[in-house]
Amino acid sequence: MDEMEEELKCPVCGSFYREPIILPCSHNICQACARNILVQTPEAESPQSSRASGSGVSDYDYLDLDKMSLYSEADSGYGSYGGFVSTPTTPCQKSPNGVRVFPPTVPQPPHPQHLLPQPGSLPPIPRNSCITCPQCHRSLILDERGLRGFPKNRVLEGVVDRYQQSKAAALKCQLCEKSPKEAIVMCEQCDVFYCDPCRLRCHPPRGPLAKHRLVPPAQGRISRRTSPRKISTCTEHELENLSMYCVQCKMPVCYQCLEEGKHGTHEVKALGAMWKLHKGQLSQALNGLSDRASEAKEFLVQLRNMVQHIQENGVEFEACLVAQCDALIDALNRRKAQLLSRVNKEHEHKLKVVRDQISHCTVKLRQTTGLMEYCLEVIKENDPSGFLQISDALIRRVHMTESQWGKGTLTPRMTSDFDLTLDSGPLLQTIHQLDFVQMKVPAAPMLQLEECCTQNNSATLSWKQPPLSTIAVEGYILELDDGNGGPFREVYVGSETICTVDGLHFNSTYKARVKAFNASGVGQYSKTLIMQTSETGLPPCDMQSIGTVAWFTFDPASAHPDIILSNDNLTVTCNSYDDRVVMGNSAFSRGVHYWEMTVDRYDNHPDPAFGIARGDVLKDVMLGKDDKAWAMYVDNNRSWFMHNNSHTNRTDGGISKGATIGVLLDFTRRIVIFLLNDEQQGPVAFEAIEGLYYPAISLNRNVQVTLHTGLPIPDFYTPGEADPTSSVC
Repeated sequence: MDEMEEELKCPVCGSFYREPIILPCSHNICQACARNILVQTPEAESPQSSRASGSGVSDYDYLDLDKMSLYSEADSGYGSYGGFVSTPTTPCQKSPNGVRVFPPTVPQPPHPQHLLPQPGSLPPIPRNSCITCPQCHRSLILDERGLRGFPKNRVLEGVVDRYQQSKAAALKCQLCEKSPKEAIVMCEQCDVFYCDPCRLRCHPPRGPLAKHRLVPPAQGRISRRTSPRKISTCTEHELENLSMYCVQCKMPVCYQCLEEGKHGTHEVKALGAMWKLHKGQLSQALNGLSDRASEAKEFLVQLRNMVQHIQENGVEFEACLVAQCDALIDALNRRKAQLLSRVNKEHEHKLKVVRDQISHCTVKLRQTTGLMEYCLEVIKENDPSGFLQISDALIRRVHMTESQWGKGTLTPRMTSDFDLTLDSGPLLQTIHQLDFVQMKVPAAPMLQLEECCTQNNSATLSWKQPPLSTIAVEGYILELDDGNGGPFREVYVGSETICTVDGLHFNSTYKARVKAFNASGVGQYSKTLIMQTSETGLPPCDMQSIGTVAWFTFDPASAHPDIILSNDNLTVTCNSYDDRVVMGNSAFSRGVHYWEMTVDRYDNHPDPAFGIARGDVLKDVMLGKDDKAWAMYVDNNRSWFMHNNSHTNRTDGGISKGATIGVLLDFTRRIVIFLLNDEQQGPVAFEAIEGLYYPAISLNRNVQVTLHTGLPIPDFYTPGEADPTSSVC
């Protein structure tokens, strides 16, 4: 009950309600607090002035909310009720619980001595007083009744009393003389709380008191609370009890209100009946609110668990971040050691080269100096013949030695500078750009059931990511089983969130699921969706055979650009003199299927082709020219079967305007049969048919045909017979 305490406190004083009254806006306020926040208005704004001016406004109806003028959006939170003008703007202050409260009425000039109120009585309400609700800030001017015009909220007063009693100390014995002991029982008939000694002494379990019912003190307290309620009196007629309820005004009224007041023409009902009805409505409304409260409690538990998980994940994430940064620092230190090793090697190499050059130059300089000293000594000799004997050789040696000091000899082989520059710019930029990225796999997608559907042997699936998921998704993988409880296989991989899968088996139950992926990996699968393709029908001639009734049209998406479709994609022609191909929008791989095409226009004896084709058939040549189509082409006199540009089984009989061409595709026997005007045209056209095929046709501008689907198998044909031409129903 602690949560209810705020409901029991006055918005002005912040304490529990004392003698609460109900304002027209349905908010409550202590009667004393209401007196404190009254504001006196000028005489010109009084209701008497309004009535005197001929406005015709009746006395204020404090519960007629429909006639209440809400406060204007253009003002500062003030308004008016029921024809009374709004009160002047007044500065506001705050109550103890934070609600705006308007100040008490300004001091009035002192009354004459003979008009002063008697000691102990409340001062009279000034004329033209105005009160503003401290919660919704709606204002109204009081009539001559003053605050007595507002009904007292006895229910709220009772709830406050019970709440304060429940918060009081433990119940004490009422018969202990000095220090009352804690009561242990309460007698419902005596209405007295007893401690154990007083019960044994004053209420023995024998004699006439033996039939009294003793209950625990808490239950006795409740019994006291359920004592007969006080009878409320009418605010208009204080001597009359409230006995009826005005449905139009939504307020209790008395008998005199019905006889003399404005409620005489209103619909009224018994007070007790409406009391029970409104209690039931409140209980019903509380049921819904209780459900929301239960959901809120569960949500709060979820949020508290999230707080704990966030704290745990935060510690774990911090540790992971520190570990990752330490790993980067370790990697940088290892790279630093490697680079220092290279610098040391370069350093040693430079020193070695320079030292070798120093050693080499030192030896060479010593030899040169020795040769120079020797030559100088030879020059000092005075023996011409002896000098000439060695002079040529010495001259050659000097020149040779001089040449040895030629180019590059006196140039350092190594510079003192280190030709190594550490390119740390990209790494520094990378460090500055180091940031968090989503490294988690995506959450499981949610299949949007309202957008998933099947049509014939095609299935359309739609999905989306969970609303609160913030993990990036790069694409999705859609998987279907084989329609027979087999393993799943991928049918789509991409970034779209809707996909149509064609070429499924008719009358089959497929399971579908989807998962998302990003750079971190593949997420969980969605819930599995079960879909049913179009059902299987039975041919009229043989209930033992199995046939499929499929409805389809020509597919504009698969048609050559020169193809012209109309009649909801059931009629086709062409704007080119060359043959162009268009296929149906459904593919077949199982069952027995039959469809027809009627010739609406046939000019200049063209030869259109009818048959089946793979999805990648050529669209700019006659049907059957490549190995992706199996067709019968026919002119006005004869027909041929054609596959992979091979023409076979020429058969007499051609077409004209109004002719009907039928195609029968039987996967149970893996054959194709053609019909012309309800008769089989030639033998079995093609055998060993296996896989996925689309109905197809090729034509030029001289032909126009209309497609007819959803047809039963022709009467002459019975699936499963060895010779279809001999089976007649």
